[in-house]
Amino acid sequence: MPPSTSEAEFGTPNPMRFAEHGAMRLEAAARRQLRDFEAAISPLPEDRPGLRLSGVPGLAELLGPQGAIGSLVAPLASGPARPVRAILFDKSPSANWSLAWHQDRTICVRERRDLDGFGPWTVKSGLLHVAPPFDLLARMVTIRIHLDDVPAGNAPLLIAPGSHHFGLVREDMIEAVVERCGIHACLARAGDIWVYATPILHASEAAAAPRRRRVLQVDYAAFDLPGGLSWSGV
Repeated sequence: MPPSTSEAEFGTPNPMRFAEHGAMRLEAAARRQLRDFEAAISPLPEDRPGLRLSGVPGLAELLGPQGAIGSLVAPLASGPARPVRAILFDKSPSANWSLAWHQDRTICVRERRDLDGFGPWTVKSGLLHVAPPFDLLARMVTIRIHLDDVPAGNAPLLIAPGSHHFGLVREDMIEAVVERCGIHACLARAGDIWVYATPILHASEAAAAPRRRRVLQVDYAAFDLPGGLSWSGV
C-alpha cells in the first residue's frame, strides 16, 4: 500500500548513514522534550535568520551530555559530548531567507587566545568566534532539533552527503563537490533530530510554501580546546 500524502512528504525513514554520508535522521528523538524546548525559547525574539544563544535558562540541562538529547550524540562523537554552541533559526512567511552552499567553519569561545592555526576572529551577536584548524571541526557533531514540521516546501536543510570527507573545501570548489556528492533534502517532523558531521556542505533555499520553521541547531564536542581556549557553551 503506498504511503499517504502526509506521510510521503516527510520522506522515507533514515535513508542516510552517519559513517558514510555524514548525516542521519533520528525520528521523534526530541518529541518528549518539545514542550520544554518551546518553554526555553519562548522569551526570545522571533523571525531571526540565526539567533546565537547563550545563558538561556534550562537549555544547557536539556542539551547536556547526561540528558536524553546529549546521550544520542555520544556514539557519534567518540565519547560523552557537551553542547558548545546553539543557534535558533526561526523562518516564517515574514522572514523567509536562503543560504548558499557552505561549511560551518567557526567555533564559539569565551575569550581570545592567539594560537597557531586559529583565526580569523569575529564577534557575532556579542559572542566571540574563531575559525579553528579543520581537524578540530572534523571531530565535532552538529544536531538540528526540529520544533516544527519541515516538508519539502518549507525550506528543509540541503546537504551534500559525504562532503565532509573532502576536508576544508575552497570556495571555488564548493559547486564541484556538491555536484559530485549530490543533494539530499533533510525533511523532518516536529520532534525529529537530524545529526550531521559539522563540516558537511549544506544550504537552505527560501521556502516555497512558507510557514513557521523553527530549528535549534547545536554543536557538540567530546574534547577540550588547546592552549587555554574554552568553549563558550550554551
